[in-house]
Amino acid sequence: MTIPDQDGELHAKVEKQVRRMEQARRDRPSLLAQTVYMGTLAVLFVLPVVIGAYVGNWLDDMAKGYSFRWTIGLIFFGLVVGVINVYMFVRERN
Repeated sequence: MTIPDQDGELHAKVEKQVRRMEQARRDRPSLLAQTVYMGTLAVLFVLPVVIGAYVGNWLDDMAKGYSFRWTIGLIFFGLVVGVINVYMFVRERN
C-alpha cells in the first residue's frame, strides 16, 4: 500500500516528464531545417576565404613580377574571418 501524497508527487513528476518529451519531439528540427543550417554555416565559412583569394590574386596581378604574397595572406585572413563568422552564428543561434 502506498501513501496518497507520494502517489500525487509521482503522478506530477511523470506528467512533467511526458510534457517535456512531447515538447522535445515537437521542437526537433526537420531534415530540411538541418540542411539549411549546415548550408548557412558552409557559406559563412567559405565565402570570406574565396573573396580573400580573389582579392589577393587581383592585388598580386597588379604587382610586377611573380608574387603570391597577397593571395596567401588574404586566404589566411579569410579563414580567420570565416571561423569568427561561424562561431558568432552558432553562439547567437543557441
